[in-house]
Amino acid sequence: MNVIQYGFAKIIFVVLYKHGWCVSAALVGAQRQTRPGSCNFESHTCGYTSDPDFTTNTAGDPAQPLLELEEWSCLRLVYQVSGEGSLDVLQRSEGQSFDWPLWSTAAPSESWLISSVDLSNTSLPFRQKVQMDISTFECCLHVCLCVLTDCDFEESRLCGYSNQWNANVNWYVGGGSVQLLDNDLTHDHASTNPAGQSRMRGHFMYVDSLHALTFHEVAKLLSPMTSAPMSGCLSFQYQRSEGRGNRFSVYTRDQLGQYQELWRARPESLGPQRPAEWESIQVDLKAPYSVVFEVAFNSPRGGRVAVDDISFSPEFCSADTEPTFDPTVGSCDFDEGLCEFTQAPGAPWRRVSVRPNIFRSGDHTTGAGSFLLAHSQLGPRSGYVSRLVGPNLPGNTKFCLRFYFSLRGTALCYTLHALSVYLQRGRVQEKIWTQGEKSRGIWIQGDVSFTTSGPSKVVFVSVCRSLWDCGSVALDDISLALGHCELSTGALTVSAHCDFESGLCGYSQDRHGDDAEWYRRRGPTPTSYTGPRGDHTIGLGYYVHLEASPLLPGQSARLRSPSLRGSRGPQCLLFHFHMYGSGTGRLSVRMDDGGEERVLWEREGEQGIGWLRAALQYHSDRQNQIVFVATRGSSVRSDIAIDDITLESGPCPDQFIKSGFRQVC
Repeated sequence: MNVIQYGFAKIIFVVLYKHGWCVSAALVGAQRQTRPGSCNFESHTCGYTSDPDFTTNTAGDPAQPLLELEEWSCLRLVYQVSGEGSLDVLQRSEGQSFDWPLWSTAAPSESWLISSVDLSNTSLPFRQKVQMDISTFECCLHVCLCVLTDCDFEESRLCGYSNQWNANVNWYVGGGSVQLLDNDLTHDHASTNPAGQSRMRGHFMYVDSLHALTFHEVAKLLSPMTSAPMSGCLSFQYQRSEGRGNRFSVYTRDQLGQYQELWRARPESLGPQRPAEWESIQVDLKAPYSVVFEVAFNSPRGGRVAVDDISFSPEFCSADTEPTFDPTVGSCDFDEGLCEFTQAPGAPWRRVSVRPNIFRSGDHTTGAGSFLLAHSQLGPRSGYVSRLVGPNLPGNTKFCLRFYFSLRGTALCYTLHALSVYLQRGRVQEKIWTQGEKSRGIWIQGDVSFTTSGPSKVVFVSVCRSLWDCGSVALDDISLALGHCELSTGALTVSAHCDFESGLCGYSQDRHGDDAEWYRRRGPTPTSYTGPRGDHTIGLGYYVHLEASPLLPGQSARLRSPSLRGSRGPQCLLFHFHMYGSGTGRLSVRMDDGGEERVLWEREGEQGIGWLRAALQYHSDRQNQIVFVATRGSSVRSDIAIDDITLESGPCPDQFIKSGFRQVC
């Protein structure tokens, strides 16, 4: 294992071999602004050292290069995967006992590939874990986002830009000492003075129509992909040579492959052709994932297009541009009020707080907070509508809306009018989501992706047609974010947060010290009047639980976390637990550091019919493991479940302690 540390930041290379195959990897270098730690490994290791134990805490080697991560940084890799190898990039934070995955691949390749990883503009450290056969390396950290690294195409790796291969038309490197045949694009933009005279030959990217065969031949030049939030002004230079019949456009492209046009070159003049000149373009950019320069040709006489000197500024091109929208104004857990939401005329949504007991479950957030309730049977009349209106949203923006709803009451059936979400623009309303799941008594996650064509508002609407078919509808934990909902799903599994949707996240059954097993399950447990009706995360997902039916009183199951590094400061463990049933036993959380276990938190007996949240602080300066122990009670009605385990560095936030479940050790 090789380690490099930048102030609070660390990169670690892990060397593993599997079945005789190997993975080769390199980190790309550049000639522009780079951070300390960039290295080509030609004459020395630049502070990279060998770490014999991947799981131990390796902080604090003063001989290693230092770097304060005060701005967004771009880590670029050139890699090749053979056979069954894999390549992973993980973030390790100072004082945390786990690593957070940023990027991963196990797809084999026959040639060198380029990938980029954006590193947040905080002082959080990171490390890189790589399964590979170490050969020749180059290492580069840019002071900017990967997708918008300022680029004049002078460096060999082209700032991470890549050509999307087409059999007939492609982007190529031009300029320099190479004279292009039948091409008047001989000088890059930077090497031409105001009088149009060449000082020296630089490089640029170009595409021509010489080999275009079909009516609509397209060449695409793609920037690296990013998920980092950003907005500002994209600038570039372009040039079109003699010839007609090409269309030059710039798009953004997200991880789902969806395009949005940013800019298009004006139609070509039908008059006499003039010598090609470089033109400067500026266009406002809001939260893209990749920038695509696209040229389409209609014939082999479509001419040529060149691009050079791409740059980005965090300030918008025009002072009149609408400022970046903060989507958090559209989020609310209703514990302190309605936030930025308002009630429309009609039957109001009532903000209620229910103390969890054996008959009623509480809110989704903690089990002991507040939520909204519409058309309860205690309402003044039947046949009414409840509307909850969100804040103003800007136009031409893509959003992901997530929320939790629950169908309650004694009604025999629920109609599709129980809950719907509309996008309101002026007096026009468009339905973008409606309730389709009719499970009662559990919190279910709803999500919808939408794009605003103009200033809009989100409206939650619940319709009660009669007192006998409505019951009541609960609403909680609304969150609004930029982008598409699907882009935030399918994240890499990490022990720092586990919702059990994709497995056990590295947690394991402790078969040497228990009598039973934790079972991963969705839906209700087999025994009536005990266990949850659904998971806490989305209502219809997975959780783990102790099934009491086949056990004797006092028998237990133990779930052990992966090994965690020691830390000098406090750590925070958050999780949700469910203890419902007349014979409920005991749930405890223990720490195993060096073979000695100590109890951090414990609850015994029935706690309520809903999910509750626990927040506890702990400290250990040695390698340790967290162990969840569930013990069967006096009867078969003693199922115990846990879900949504989260590990955070530092003390638990105050809002997580309000429920009264904190225990400090």
